[in-house]
Amino acid sequence: MWLPNNHVDKKEGGNGIVALAIDKDKNSQSALKWCIDSLVKQGQTVLLIHVKIKPPVFSQSPSLSNPRSNPNWDQHLVCKDPDPQTKELFLPFRVYCTRKNIQCKDIVLEDSDVAKALNEYVTQSAIEHLVVGASAKTGFLRFKISDVPGNVSKGAPDFCNVYVVSKGKIQSRRSASRPAPSISPIRAPVRSHTPSAKSEPYVFPPSGMKGHEKPPEPHRKSHDEMENFRSPFTRKGPNGKSYADLPMPDTDISYVSSGRPSIDRIFPAFYDNLDSGRITPPRMSNSTEIDLNHSFESMQYFGRRSLDVSSSPPTFSSVSQDSDRLSSASQMEDVEAEMRRLKLELKQTMEMYSTACKEALTAKQKAVELQRWKLEEERRLEEAHLAEEAAMAIVEKERAKSRAAIEAAEAAKRIAELEAQKRINAEMKALKESEEKRKALNALQHSDVRYRKYTIDEIEAATEFFAESRKIGEGGYGPVYRCYLDHTPVAIKVLRPDAAQGRSQFNQEVEVLSSIRHPNMVLLLGACPEYGCLVYEYMANGSLEDCLLRRGNSPPLSWQLRFRIAAEIGTGLLFLHQAKPEPLVHRDLKPGNILIDRNFVSKISDVGLARLVPPAVADNVTQYRMTSTAGTFCYIDPEYQQTGMLGVKSDVYSLGIMFLQMITAKPAMGLTHHVERAIEKGTFKDMLDPSVPDWPVEEAMKFAKLALQCSELRRKDRPDLGKVILPELNRLKGIAEDTMHHTLIAGDSPSSRHSQVSMQLEGGEPESHSAAS
Repeated sequence: MWLPNNHVDKKEGGNGIVALAIDKDKNSQSALKWCIDSLVKQGQTVLLIHVKIKPPVFSQSPSLSNPRSNPNWDQHLVCKDPDPQTKELFLPFRVYCTRKNIQCKDIVLEDSDVAKALNEYVTQSAIEHLVVGASAKTGFLRFKISDVPGNVSKGAPDFCNVYVVSKGKIQSRRSASRPAPSISPIRAPVRSHTPSAKSEPYVFPPSGMKGHEKPPEPHRKSHDEMENFRSPFTRKGPNGKSYADLPMPDTDISYVSSGRPSIDRIFPAFYDNLDSGRITPPRMSNSTEIDLNHSFESMQYFGRRSLDVSSSPPTFSSVSQDSDRLSSASQMEDVEAEMRRLKLELKQTMEMYSTACKEALTAKQKAVELQRWKLEEERRLEEAHLAEEAAMAIVEKERAKSRAAIEAAEAAKRIAELEAQKRINAEMKALKESEEKRKALNALQHSDVRYRKYTIDEIEAATEFFAESRKIGEGGYGPVYRCYLDHTPVAIKVLRPDAAQGRSQFNQEVEVLSSIRHPNMVLLLGACPEYGCLVYEYMANGSLEDCLLRRGNSPPLSWQLRFRIAAEIGTGLLFLHQAKPEPLVHRDLKPGNILIDRNFVSKISDVGLARLVPPAVADNVTQYRMTSTAGTFCYIDPEYQQTGMLGVKSDVYSLGIMFLQMITAKPAMGLTHHVERAIEKGTFKDMLDPSVPDWPVEEAMKFAKLALQCSELRRKDRPDLGKVILPELNRLKGIAEDTMHHTLIAGDSPSSRHSQVSMQLEGGEPESHSAAS
């Protein structure tokens, strides 16, 4: 009956024999721990039982089929000489028991059925408590075929308590239904056992003594009686030795595991003496306690079971004086005949065994040869398979190469088609652009004039017939007059009749300015085409050159205004370079061509030298070649002077020179060299315009370095106007506007003084205005 329980009182195992079935798994260790904690007291002895698996024997002797009927069962079951691996298995359990002050005894059983061996041993030894470890799956992992704990619980005797322990807890329990036998062959050895450094496997008492019987006490005979009658095997043979003193084997010999045993190796001395004709076996007493027939049957059965002669030597007890008188010669002859018969049967059995071994060896050799042939065939098959795989790999590789070549050819074909299509598209686009350009030029030539035409009479009346008092400057191609047209102050630039390129210059400027509208470009109000007169808006504060050189005793420009004017010039110049349909290059950018109105807003003027160039001119690589250079010497791009190649970065060079003049107020000749030397020597502050006392030196230094980059001799070293120059100028402009805002709040602003000066100039003060110098 199974009774699950998690705790067992130690009183249950206090007086009875406690045994533990162990194996290599961890559940055996946890079962030992539970056993010591729950069943065993300190000083008590625990039997550690291990069943060593032995291959099953299919034919058994009838005398050994029942363990109770076989007196030698316990000796055949118990392994008397365990191997080192089995001994090592007991080591951790013994160490743990020693640490817990528990004595232990090692028992090694050898059988093909683990549960059966345990149950038979428990029955034979009258063990009252048996602890078995169970794994998480099917009990012992080693015995996966059968449920060992379940079979043990079912087959154990009814006087034994069986505990199945899993992970330190009782998984199941089968209680005993009756008390155990009071007499046990192992009870006295267990109680008298003392722990030693190395515990040897326990060996049972002689097989002639059953488990529930006390060993018979031999009759005490007198010396005379012992001399008059002795056991037949105590008589000496011709060699001076008794039959009981003949040498026996020291260890068990297994019939199955031995190589090619022979009767001479098993009993060498014994059968040597038997072979000698001088030995006459004595008669045996009828009252001896040795069952001779059973001993002979055990000798005949040694082919299946281990033959252990040393463990079960024939024991002969002394008999009474009457036994000698009862022996007879006929009985002695029967014994001798039986011994000869057994010897003959044993020799025949050994011959049969030798023949079987030879046949087994031959079969083994054939099996080895067959295995070798099989391995050779497998190797050949594997080589053929590998060769086939290699061939398939080569074929697949060639297919991949073929596919790759086909794909590459198709890709090249597609690329060629795309290139051809691109070329066709480019040609069509070029034709379309050429047609659009032609249409634009034709439309420009035949379109209505976008400016107001003035007659020569209106021009003469306004300028008082070009009076000297109205003249405010001299341009590159003629004088400039200040007057009023339509009640608006204007500046009229008159083309000189003796100018060789005057007419073409006039037409060019009219075409350009009539299509330009920008806050930083001088506005063209009208023209008189017949006499070459251009009418511009009037700029009250003159040119940037006049302000820097303080002509007419004008106040100096503050650094805030200079930074703002620089940003405005860059913005207007970028507008020219991005003009559509084609970029415009100014070619004569200088302070004299930068005009400032009454609000100190700067505007670019004098685009008379500006040329319409193809769009590729705006690129940094492709340039437009001019037949003759034009512009002011110090401001002209050196590469343009040498090669006549015109580009948008030609204006960037002029812009850099002009920026240096804005912060130094010095002439343009050699200015870049002086500024670079001052920066290297650390005297840059001395180069700044002294009329401005509050220069921000750090920002002025950045402005000067930007100007030096713009004035590089090589065009490719100059920065881009839209991506590099203008963002930096706008940053400086923002700083200037922030500073100017705080100054206006304080009420002391240079710009306010500039406004007052401009108002005075408009009221009749002497004016200085230059349209071109």
